[in-house]
Amino acid sequence: MKLPPGDPLGTHRVIEPAGALPQPAERLDNDLSKHYASEIIVDVRTLNIDAASFRQMEEASGGDLDGVATLVMATVQRRGKQHNPVTGSGGMLLGVVDTVGDLAAHRGFVPGDQVATLISLSLTPLWLDRITAVRPASAQLDVVGKAAVFLSAPLARMPGDMPERLALALLDVAGAVPQVARMCGPGDTVVVLGAGGKSGMLCAAEARRRVGREGRVFGVENFAEYAAELSSLAICDQVFVLDARNPLAVKEAISHVTNGGGADLVLSCVNAPGVELAAILAARDRGKVYYFAMSTSFTAAALGAEGMGRDVDLYIGNGYAHDHAEHTLSLVRSHQGLRDIMTRRYA
Repeated sequence: MKLPPGDPLGTHRVIEPAGALPQPAERLDNDLSKHYASEIIVDVRTLNIDAASFRQMEEASGGDLDGVATLVMATVQRRGKQHNPVTGSGGMLLGVVDTVGDLAAHRGFVPGDQVATLISLSLTPLWLDRITAVRPASAQLDVVGKAAVFLSAPLARMPGDMPERLALALLDVAGAVPQVARMCGPGDTVVVLGAGGKSGMLCAAEARRRVGREGRVFGVENFAEYAAELSSLAICDQVFVLDARNPLAVKEAISHVTNGGGADLVLSCVNAPGVELAAILAARDRGKVYYFAMSTSFTAAALGAEGMGRDVDLYIGNGYAHDHAEHTLSLVRSHQGLRDIMTRRYA
């Protein structure tokens, strides 16, 4: 029997509201016994939850990991996707290709391929039978379920030279690294807020590659252990153990090391709200501020810059960039110290 084609953007899975695209939709059809010729169906093994979303669910559950699992199951049952109603973010998944529709065959995936989605769970139709483990160190959940991948959705085969949990963690934030490469160059001064975390450390490493030794990279990290690990890599000229939610403390520290000039580029990678103004104050006049964390309030950033009279360019982090998966994996492969830290944390 010929399958219905389905829309490449996935609108055929939208239940409500009518006319919405899958990401902003309130509810998706996650009945994956329905097959469409443009979809790839994946047997899901692991959900890599967005850091801001996992932190919110941990706090809402009082640190109870069973509570996190309950919240995820409830969200998926209600919305047909893992789209956190508080943070608005999702994550991504690891699984094995089950079926490939005829219209998706040209993508080159076949049943049995181990893959990771490079798009958000907030737009991925997802069915969960059960959650078997919650892993707070990596914000990952082991699950049994299925997902549908639309024709327009990037998908990657898992690399064979690193543990799958490590690769999944890296692919979750892979969009940041090539965008950092686009935004800074030789001799620039770069500041990374949340520099000891997953995306922050990757961004700091890429910034160092791009600015060279004539440029400068400064890290701001609130967690002392992460700050020490970052310092050990020697990719930052200095690492400040500061809470980025304190904008005046950040401003003072960065002003001191830049002779009051500020940074050419500030990267905000903190998975908590309230760091928008610190990022703006750390930038020089006509500098660039890149918000990668999904906890960012873009209203606070825009109105804060206006209210402080700061003429800076504000960039919204995009989880996708051309060839971003290979770019990020290659960065980690090229830096053994970085790879060792990431392996200890996430593998």
